[in-house]
Amino acid sequence: MAVLNGEAICTRDDLVQFETEMTLDQRLPERSILDVFIASAAQHPTSTAITMLMTGAVDEQPRRIDYSQMLGMIRSAANLFSSLGGPAPGVAYMLPSLIETYVTLWGAETAGYAVPINFLLQPESIAELIKASGAKILVALGPHPQLDIWEKALELREQIPGLILVRVSPPGTPPEEGSVDFGSAMAEQPADHLIFGEPRSGDDIAAYFHTGGTTGVPKLVAHTHRSQLVSAFGGAVMCGYRTGDVMTATLPLFHVAGTIVAGLSAFMAGVELVVMSPGGLRNPAIVEGFWRLVAQHKATVVGGVPTAISAVLQVPVGDNDISAVRTGLTGAALLPPAVGARFKEVTGQHLHEILGMTESSGLVSIDPLSGPGAVGSVGWPLPYTQVDILRLNKDGSLGGPCETNEIGVITIKGEHVSPGYRDPAHNAGVFDDGRLNSGDLGYKDEQGRIYVAGRAKDLIIRSGHNIDPAMIENAMTTHPAVKLAAAVGMPDAYAGELPVCFVELLPGADVSIEDLHQHAQSSIDERPAWPKHIISVDAIPLTTVGKIYKPSLRCDAAKTRITDLVQSELGLANSSVDVVAGGSRGMRVTVTLSENDRSSIGKVEAALAAFLFETSVQVS
Repeated sequence: MAVLNGEAICTRDDLVQFETEMTLDQRLPERSILDVFIASAAQHPTSTAITMLMTGAVDEQPRRIDYSQMLGMIRSAANLFSSLGGPAPGVAYMLPSLIETYVTLWGAETAGYAVPINFLLQPESIAELIKASGAKILVALGPHPQLDIWEKALELREQIPGLILVRVSPPGTPPEEGSVDFGSAMAEQPADHLIFGEPRSGDDIAAYFHTGGTTGVPKLVAHTHRSQLVSAFGGAVMCGYRTGDVMTATLPLFHVAGTIVAGLSAFMAGVELVVMSPGGLRNPAIVEGFWRLVAQHKATVVGGVPTAISAVLQVPVGDNDISAVRTGLTGAALLPPAVGARFKEVTGQHLHEILGMTESSGLVSIDPLSGPGAVGSVGWPLPYTQVDILRLNKDGSLGGPCETNEIGVITIKGEHVSPGYRDPAHNAGVFDDGRLNSGDLGYKDEQGRIYVAGRAKDLIIRSGHNIDPAMIENAMTTHPAVKLAAAVGMPDAYAGELPVCFVELLPGADVSIEDLHQHAQSSIDERPAWPKHIISVDAIPLTTVGKIYKPSLRCDAAKTRITDLVQSELGLANSSVDVVAGGSRGMRVTVTLSENDRSSIGKVEAALAAFLFETSVQVS
């Protein structure tokens, strides 16, 4: 088993000592993902690996599997995929969070490679992903009253000749011609050995994860067994997971956060995952019953994306005993300080931030869960990896290292960095001689802690969902009245950002904003990418070389939102708002109140604390 030894990383000195005492290979002898589960089953055979809640009801009897059972199921799944698809098959899956989803993922990586799919995408986008990945098998949830996954799977089989469909359905569901029943087919496979020889390992491809935004040719990120193992090991160490920990599992398993730091890292340490329904915190019943379930299952580690954490913090703890909670973790989007403060108030524990990236096999850095926590910081790099902050040159190239507290581009080196995209044409500007350009802006403090200051790239992050603005822009410019479109993120207290689109119309064009919204919704596959607002402007700002200049548009979007907040929602009609780009969080917002409204300073400051930018409130 990976050498963890219960060592807790709390400070940078702890991290340095951890790296110097032993080499990575000495601490991480595993060569394959299967090795992790073999070791965990040997050390914790009867310990619960997964507790599966379907509804979260008070009287629900959860389904549980221990580490020994999970190893057997992974082997059976690997054998099934090998028998269906031949040597090293690609296995795509469209599944909510179920025990079968974990088994499918790790079984696919053992036999061939996994292709996790966001089942909320439209069939056309999913078809592109499957075709680009070369997957032969699609594992999908059978007919469901609320989810249309199976209907999409049948449509995909028509579009992709030779695609083998495997259906995950409750026991006793009548078979369906033309598909393989996952449960019964698994039962026919041996669970104590592999029928095809050695598992995939080392530099073999373990998975292709798609990045947010599926315009044109999909960008599929390659993970190897080694890259996932290094990332997961680093996550287990920096999170300080302990045997006996019980962790709330609320993240989807088509996302690296749910599969690595809240998945493989936890399994390395013998943690019990409590899967809070197939829909996680998208399930209103789970949000409402969250603290009851935390108390009932004696959860020690509570996690989720900031928007989900914010939602559960609106639910009173009541008389539920949550004293077992020892720490919290969050990632996928920047954490608003107000949410972190509220978490500390409710639980007594710090909410630690994680910086992750699909291209780094899930993880970049972590504010150690055993440490005191640093507000606003994503902590230190994973053990045996390197994160540098480099200056961004005027031509867009990367320069030398930044000084302390100087903002630059976050870059990553280490064995957890992906070998690249499945289509090497996408590698330019991202993967450069072993160095990964994250596209994020950030800086380091005197202790070497990393802080994220914004994004050099233009991704809009809505509740942890990465939205490619080009997806919106391309759709909007297909409207016959639109000359130019520019999509940016508008600050939002709940989601972090909401997509908005500025449009420049053709001369003489006559079109309503409602018509443009209808066009967007009919042209954009991903519902989260539908613009919250479409704003018509006389001219979209351009650089001297004709590129859209987005910093001013982001400021305009923020000014629109904060002006509405202060003047309309807070009733301070005589106020003014000024927004400029820059600062440690990428944007500075100044609200100026009239002398008559001086008593409202605290109210305005409290409202602005929910946002991610720098703020100040003054009186004219």
